[in-house]
Amino acid sequence: MEIRDYLNILRKRGWIIIAVALLAAGAAFAISRVQTPTYKAVAQVSVVPARPDLGLGMTAKDLLRNFAVNIKTHKTARQVIDRAQLDMSTYDLLSKVEVNPVGDQFMIEISAEDQEPEVAKSISLAFANEFVDERNAYYQQQDKADRIEVKLVDDLIDAPLFKPKPVLNAVAGLVLGVLLGLLLVFGLEWLEADILRTPESVERTLGLPVMGAIPADGGAPTRASKRGVKPSATPQTIQP
Repeated sequence: MEIRDYLNILRKRGWIIIAVALLAAGAAFAISRVQTPTYKAVAQVSVVPARPDLGLGMTAKDLLRNFAVNIKTHKTARQVIDRAQLDMSTYDLLSKVEVNPVGDQFMIEISAEDQEPEVAKSISLAFANEFVDERNAYYQQQDKADRIEVKLVDDLIDAPLFKPKPVLNAVAGLVLGVLLGLLLVFGLEWLEADILRTPESVERTLGLPVMGAIPADGGAPTRASKRGVKPSATPQTIQP
C-alpha cells in the first residue's frame, strides 16, 4: 500500500481510533477515581563504617542484604506493633512493608504503604528506629574502630499519594486506546482487502484502463471484487 492509501484509511476510519482512545482514557480515569487512595512513606537508615577502610566498607555493603532480611521478620514486626501501638497482626503489617538495601549509598530504605498517610509514616519510622536501636546496642560491645554506624537519616518523612494516579492512568489509557484503535482499523481494512472501491484501484490491480462504469441502483458508489465481477454494481473494463 502507498502512503496515500494509509492516509485515506485514516481519513475514513480515524473516528474509530479517536473513539477507542477516548473511551480507554475515560475508563482508566474513572476506575482510578473510585479506587481507595494508598500513601507511601520511606524511611532511610544510614549504615556507614566507623572508619574509611576498604575492607570494612565491603563488609558493610555485604551486610546490607542481611540487615534487610532481618528487618522484615515477624519478630521485628511484633516489636514495631508494640512501639507504634498498631492494631494489626504481624502478617498484615509485613504485607505493607518493603525493605531495600542500597549498596552504593550505604543505605537501607524501609517503605510502608497504607490508606492513611500518618499510619504509613508511623510504620516506616517504627521499623527504622527498631533496627537502629538493635544495631547500636550490638555495636556498643564491639571495638570502636570496627563498628558500623547505624542511624536514621531523617526522622521527618513524608507520605505522598502512591496510587492511584488518575491523570497518569488516563494518559496511559489514551496511548493504549490509540494502539487498539489502530489495530481495529487495519483489521477492518484487512477484511475488506479484496474489494476494489475506485477506478484507480481497479487500474492499479488489473493493469487495464477503466473506460467507464455502470452505476449501482440509486446512483450509489460502485465496487469491484477480485473474486468476481458483478455486472450491476462494478466498473466495467473496456479494452480499445
